[in-house]
Amino acid sequence: MNKERNMTNKKRILYVCTGNSCRSQMAEAGVDISVQKSKGIGSLGDREFDYVVILCDNARESCPFFPARTRLIHRGFDDPPKITANTDDEGEAMFHYRRVRDEIRAFVEKLPESLGEDEEPWV
Repeated sequence: MNKERNMTNKKRILYVCTGNSCRSQMAEAGVDISVQKSKGIGSLGDREFDYVVILCDNARESCPFFPARTRLIHRGFDDPPKITANTDDEGEAMFHYRRVRDEIRAFVEKLPESLGEDEEPWV
């Protein structure tokens, strides 16, 4: 496959969660979120996406409208800041963050296969 065709076939995926503190960043980065930052939906302008992956139940209920060609996928994950809000134990908090990170990583890694498009490049 030539490089030009490869670039035009990439899937545009938007990961959405209303907490916007870690889950969408974890999904976007795959593993390392050190360079990721929260982004509001308004910062996306008029970009179009092939898939919008909703990562929390709240976002599913309040998700903005996307064009008809956009496919919506919902897979809710626990919200680490909410789970750890009442703990002073850093080890316990890190356990929950890492657990959710690993669950999201496994989901993202299997996403192309689950959509039946594993031969296509993904963004």
